[in-house]
Amino acid sequence: MSTPASPTLAQSVWLVAEREIGSKLRSKAFVISTLIMFAFALAGVIWGGFSAANPSQTPVAVTSQSASVVSGMSNLDVTTADSADAAIALVKSGDVDAAIVPDADSPVQVKIVAKDAMPQELVAALSVSPPVQLLDSSPEDALLRYLVAIGFGIVFLLSASMFGSTIAQSVVEEKQTRVVEILISAIPVRALMAGKVIGNTILAMAQIIVLVAIAIIGLSVSGQNAVLAGLGGPMVWFAVFFLFGFILLAALFAGAAAMVSRQEDIGSTTMPLTMLILAPYILVILFNDNPVVLTVMSYVPFSAPVAMPLRLYLGSAQWWEPLVSLVLLVVTCIAAVLVGSKIYRNSLLRMGARVKLGEALKA
Repeated sequence: MSTPASPTLAQSVWLVAEREIGSKLRSKAFVISTLIMFAFALAGVIWGGFSAANPSQTPVAVTSQSASVVSGMSNLDVTTADSADAAIALVKSGDVDAAIVPDADSPVQVKIVAKDAMPQELVAALSVSPPVQLLDSSPEDALLRYLVAIGFGIVFLLSASMFGSTIAQSVVEEKQTRVVEILISAIPVRALMAGKVIGNTILAMAQIIVLVAIAIIGLSVSGQNAVLAGLGGPMVWFAVFFLFGFILLAALFAGAAAMVSRQEDIGSTTMPLTMLILAPYILVILFNDNPVVLTVMSYVPFSAPVAMPLRLYLGSAQWWEPLVSLVLLVVTCIAAVLVGSKIYRNSLLRMGARVKLGEALKA
């Protein structure tokens, strides 16, 4: 009676990947949380589209003498009062933010009356300023830029942190229950790690594809076809950058988790990686209107998946920049996989106390 042939390396990797995918799809917590994320994403895209298409209006009161001052201003919700006193009464009652009433002593023959704070936007709208010509104009307003920045940032944050922690918990659970000893007696250690990374990468990319579809549906429903046309290319680039960025982080999460033997100790080794995931989300929200910071972020491997697609959407990146950034990301990804696999291989069977990073790299 002949013994069955051992699986090849590729077969071993795919067996582990199938196991990872199957265990996640059978998890009710994972399925429910994913559906909730999709629902929030759809609601957010639709709300953002309608908000951009219908910007909020500032309520103001005018009289028949001052109504011509605000004629044609679509950002104002104008209420015509019978007199100046009636317009000011609407300000006092809180029905409007400000009143524009006649004033013979003013150079423009009107004055603004507000309750307790100067209405800066209204003052700016009524002020006379010289014409401005932008040589590199962008049709996207501040709200859309902010929403796109949040979109790229939060998708990268949620997907990378969710699946990164999943990989870490899986590695430690197998060590803690000593299942890993059985697994590596049948398949190589490198196949075990590769299968975990590939399986979770497939799930993460599936989420990204669904989220892209949700963005397309949401923008179409809200009538933002122009925005959708501008987002097509950046969303494709985001998916490509996310693929390599996630593999980079997944390999490091697997290696970091292999250094401990208890679930309670995972945070101590994965905290730096969590901060690397959180940093692009925070920075892209704070500095989405700062071209210098965005340019630097688009060449840093850990933030490039968020910053470069945003720059492409804003039209501030040259055609060759995403290619250079992607090459840097791929090189860093290869280095991270090599480092992560070495740590994983050298730490996987070491039980008990946490393995120090220097020992894991030298073993």
